[in-house]
Amino acid sequence: YRLPIGIGALCLFVINLILGTTSFGSKNWIYIGPISIQPSEFIKIAFVFVGTSTLDRLQTKKNITEFLVFTGACIGFLFLMRDLGTALIFFATFLIIAFMRSGSVRTIVLILAAAALGVFLILTFMPYVAGRFSAWGHVWDDPYDTGIQQTRVLTYTASGGLFGMGLGRGDLKHIFAADSDLVFGLLCEEQGLLLGLIVIMSIAGFTLYARSDVTRSRSTFFSIGACAVAGLLLFQTCLNVFGVTDILPLTGVTLPF
Repeated sequence: YRLPIGIGALCLFVINLILGTTSFGSKNWIYIGPISIQPSEFIKIAFVFVGTSTLDRLQTKKNITEFLVFTGACIGFLFLMRDLGTALIFFATFLIIAFMRSGSVRTIVLILAAAALGVFLILTFMPYVAGRFSAWGHVWDDPYDTGIQQTRVLTYTASGGLFGMGLGRGDLKHIFAADSDLVFGLLCEEQGLLLGLIVIMSIAGFTLYARSDVTRSRSTFFSIGACAVAGLLLFQTCLNVFGVTDILPLTGVTLPF
């Protein structure tokens, strides 16, 4: 079902572009009455399946080209939707799948070089993207405007201590996107830094388990698929946690689950 699933994923992107609603700069949600759907979340599963099933076969130039084209199409749609955080997740997942199948560091370096060139062109010709990251590393320079989210996360996370202030008793909930983009800070403030660290270690545990599962899997399909999904979850976690704490630029990516 690799081909119909791949076509279905691209059709979901088209539907998203046509029916999607632009919310805070990204056109990544479809609203049907009281129900909201983010198609890219379903496409993540399709992307792993298509990449894994394509490269599970004999690695030929044709198979690699097919996966490259599919990856380029997915990232292109996300670029049109201005959902750059999800585009980064797709690209990282592509690297995991490609490396596990080829084992070639040289290939990965060439892909990263091409990606770096793409980022440079985006920042050059789309200055509004650079503007979104202008506060990175300087959140305390303007804590009431561009740095308001990260400075509040850092302050309220510290105020929660090791065991938290209790559910619903925190102040971060009054800041925009507290229950989505900033949810790690909300978790730490209300339930404590210890529970926040447990959540991170639990997600990291998926990666360790997937890595140990490689030698026990029945085929390369299961090995690549398990590591790709675990790597996707871990990378998305890093983008969220490091973004709200100003280690990386804030991309608007949510914490898994």
